[in-house]
Amino acid sequence: MLVQIGTLIAATSLVQLANGFFNTFLSLRLTFENFGAGLNGIVLSSYFVGFTLGAVGCGNVIQRIGHIRAYAAFAGLVVIGAAAMPLLISPASWIACRIAMGIGCVGLFITTESWLNAKALPDQRGRVFSTYMVGTFMALAIGQLVIASLDIHSAAAFHAVSAVFALALILVCTTRAEAPTLVSEGGSLPYGELTRQAPVAVAGCLVSGMISSAFYALVPAWMLSTGIAQGTIALFMLVAVLGGLALQVPVGRLSDRNDRRLVLVGLALGYAAAAVLLVLLPPSLATVLPVAALLGGFMSTLYPVCVAHALDRMPSDRVVAVSGRLILVSGIGSALGPIIGAEVMGRFDINGLLYFMATMTLTLAVVTVWRMRVREAPEHVERPFAIIDPMTAPISQEPEATEADGSPRPAVAA
Repeated sequence: MLVQIGTLIAATSLVQLANGFFNTFLSLRLTFENFGAGLNGIVLSSYFVGFTLGAVGCGNVIQRIGHIRAYAAFAGLVVIGAAAMPLLISPASWIACRIAMGIGCVGLFITTESWLNAKALPDQRGRVFSTYMVGTFMALAIGQLVIASLDIHSAAAFHAVSAVFALALILVCTTRAEAPTLVSEGGSLPYGELTRQAPVAVAGCLVSGMISSAFYALVPAWMLSTGIAQGTIALFMLVAVLGGLALQVPVGRLSDRNDRRLVLVGLALGYAAAAVLLVLLPPSLATVLPVAALLGGFMSTLYPVCVAHALDRMPSDRVVAVSGRLILVSGIGSALGPIIGAEVMGRFDINGLLYFMATMTLTLAVVTVWRMRVREAPEHVERPFAIIDPMTAPISQEPEATEADGSPRPAVAA
């Protein structure tokens, strides 16, 4: 069982490694294609459009054809998108390819997490998903290092992405892991109810998606356009990703022990301060890298705190539906982030982008404080804060089920 689970985690880590360097690479590559700031933003956001669309419909595909064949189909979709991009260099073609890659990636994540959720024993599930998320963060970080030695003008990155996804496909298709049988999820969630019950969580997920996608899509491109070396860009992005990983546990503990909205206010204000500091500080590695770590840390913990707060507000039978709905909200924000950010940066350069992101988080802080004044904090649910990432479809938020006598119920797919 552990070998089977390890294979799935290793395959997903490969997928995230490829995503980590390809998303940054594409931001850099677009600076040489002369599509224009507006079209660059649309190309960069199209991945998140596909991701959002896929999050809505991929579950039905898995239900219909099973986990292994679904994984193969989604991986193939990503390979096609990556392989076609150097052959069809135009804004329309790249938008279509990135949408396909977004659908394929979210399909891979949903397939993997539902598989893990079904196979992990109840007393192992927390450790399994913690390992899974730490693996994805580390893979994202390692992916940034590839940028330092990558030839941006060549097609090597496109071929490398295809190869890595094919390798992940081989790992999964040759495993002896028995694919689980999916069951229909319970607890439907009418549109509008989540916004009424947990408006802070919805607003926070929207803002988190916007600032995260704008940061990862646009900041590397600006750094390259100003003559900053690729190695320095890779180091900056690496530190931001590692900062996100480093703050997960301490922020999680604070979130579980206090009003999550108060923690959210602190994260939003901290992010805004870090963004402004990047504008004001002298441009040297000694001063910028620590701030980049804080920026990445605050940015990566906004989303899981919002999810935990939403779960506090909603009944336990709607946990999976809540997680899926917040993924949709975050995906909408992620699709808007590069488009709006590209226009802002085109008018006001990088300072405008940083001030824009700071304004978004300050607005979130104000809304959250207002909600704290008009509504008391909910009691924390039994399932506490978890290390999750909005771009890995966190369907693993389903609480441990129990039988009537209190004993653990066998795990099933979410």
